Parts: sequence; structure tokens; C-alpha cells
Amino acid sequence: MAAELNELRNQIDEVDKQMVELLARRLALVEQVGEVKSQHGLPIYAPDREAAMLASRREEAASKGVPPSLIEDILRRTMRESYSSENDSGFKCLKPELRPIVIVGGNGQLGSLFARMFTLSGYQVRILGSQDWDRADELLADAGMVVVTVPINLTESVIAKLGNLPEDCILCDLTSIKKKPLEAMLASHQGPVIGLHPMFGPDVPSLAKQVIVYCDGRGEEQYQWLLAQFQIWGACVRNIAAEEHDQGMTLIQALRHFTSFAYGVHLSKENPNIEQLLGLSSPIYRLELAMVGRLFAQDPNLYADIIMSSPNNLDMIKRFHQRFGEAIAILEQQDKSGFVDAFEQVDAWFGDHSQRFMAESQSLLRQANDAIHQER
Repeated sequence: MAAELNELRNQIDEVDKQMVELLARRLALVEQVGEVKSQHGLPIYAPDREAAMLASRREEAASKGVPPSLIEDILRRTMRESYSSENDSGFKCLKPELRPIVIVGGNGQLGSLFARMFTLSGYQVRILGSQDWDRADELLADAGMVVVTVPINLTESVIAKLGNLPEDCILCDLTSIKKKPLEAMLASHQGPVIGLHPMFGPDVPSLAKQVIVYCDGRGEEQYQWLLAQFQIWGACVRNIAAEEHDQGMTLIQALRHFTSFAYGVHLSKENPNIEQLLGLSSPIYRLELAMVGRLFAQDPNLYADIIMSSPNNLDMIKRFHQRFGEAIAILEQQDKSGFVDAFEQVDAWFGDHSQRFMAESQSLLRQANDAIHQER
């Protein structure tokens, strides 16, 4: 039996080596694709092409008795690496005549990311950091675009210092709230203005499939090339009014960050053995714990600024607190039928999204489970 098992294992090893060689070949081809895309100004992420390719590979896998989800998992993981490889090859510059881009706060993590992306696209980039304001007039005198990326609590005061920009200079910000910064930019600068919110952190390996929200300010025709440049980087651009954006961020950011903060504080006061909790957790609970822990590995000032950036956030959190109390009352009364009724009402509100989210989460949980067992 041992000899037979070893022979089969040797054959598996040989297949694995062939897979490595094929992956290396694929990555080399992707690098060539990146060069062609850069020359012709094509986005690194083409959703229609990706969807069609995955559908075709799934069909081929099924015809050969290979689980379609397996080949999709492999290809998606490979494509993530491919997007990172393409990210290093440079991008077509859509506005080569643009004067220098000045990034205010460009020494920060997000500012550094955008400075790198603009540089990869061939733009001249200057950094105006907190220690450079004595040179601000010099740095800004011939700016073609100014990007403000500073802490939320400083954004409006920094924008107020930018009143002497060239008339045709594009002024934009990368802040997670939009209404007040956009108003401040429109008041400070008479030229083109656009509000931006990258819906990702500075640690992303690629902008492929990342979302950049934009809010129109003034001179829309003068910054369309910028939105197209983001798309060449692989980002998906989403347009929304500033007020609607801030209402959405109250739920997407402020409430979620606050509930994670409160749960983390609660855990620290209860003081359980984290390793024991992890040992008892299935992948979904481990992911939930990881998302809470992830918050506390980052800058507390950033999250304080996001949560406290608007009285609307506090109002939303208070309403959540009220509904949390109503849910506790159901438990205190041992009202199982009330619990089921509330559960079903929420299920009806989610509609078809419930099953969609179930399918999406299953894929995430499989990956998490693999990672957990790899660590042990």
C-alpha cells in the first residue's frame, strides 16, 4: 500500500509542478497585456471580459468533472495577483499637458498611494506636507491640480488656505465626508472643483475593482479625464450628490465603526482568552472577530474623526441604541414569536439580497477556513 500511495503522491507532485509552471507563464503573459493596455490607455480591469472568461471556464470545468467553483476560486485568486503585476507596469497618461499635481498631505499613507499612481501614469507630482507651508506659494503657483488629503478635522482649514490657485487648476479632496469639504472648495477656488472619496485604505495592492466615489462641484467637463484615469487604474467610479454620500456614510462607516468600537471595548472589559475564543470559533465568527480587531490595529484618530464628523452620525447611533434596547426587551420577555416576527420582517426587507449575500459569504468563509488551517 505504501508504494502505491507514494506513486500517486509523486504523480500529484508532478501535476502541481506543471500548475506552477502554467501560473508563471500566465503571469508573464499578464505583464505583456499590461504593457499593451498602458500603450493604448485601456483599463486594467475589464468587467465584461472577466465575467465572460469566468463563465466559459466554469462551463469547461463542469464538462471535465471539475467543480466550477474550484476553477473560479483559482482564477479569481490568480487575477488578483495579475492586477497587482499590471499595477507595476505604468499607465497611459490621459492628460500629458497637465501642469504639476500638488498633493497636500502627500506624505500620508493615502496621499502617498495616489502620488505613486499619478507618478506611474507619467504626471509630475509635488508634495505639500505639514512642514512645507513656507514654500506653499512656490509649490502651488503653477499647479494643474491640487489634491487635499489631510485628516478630516483639518480639511476645511487647509482648503481655506488654497484661495490663490491658478484659475484653471482642478481642486479636489480625498475626504470620507463630502458636503462640507465640497462647499469649502467651491468657496475657496473659482475654478473646477470635484469631491472624491476612495472607498479603500492605503494598503490595497491594486486599484482594480476598488470604488472611488465622486461628487460634482464645478467645471465637470474639465475633470472628466481624471475620472477616466481612475478607470484606467482599474477603479470603478460612482457619482453621487454630496449630501446623499454623507447620509450613506453614516451607515456604511460611522455606525459600523462605532459598533465595532463598542464591541471591542466590551471584549476588553470582559477580558476573555482570545486564543481560546479563536480555537472555538468557526470561520464566520473568526472573521467577525478579525474585523473588530482590525479596527484597533489602525489610527484611532482617523476613526474618531469619521464617527464624530457629523451630528447626523450621533443621531443614527442613538437610533441604533434605541433599537438595540427594543431587541433586548424581546429577550427579557422571552418573546420568541416577537423575535421570529422581527427576523422575518428584516428578511423581507433584504429580499433577494439575502440569498445573494449567503452565496458571497460562503466563498469568503471557504477562504477563511483554508487560511485558519494553514496557520495551525
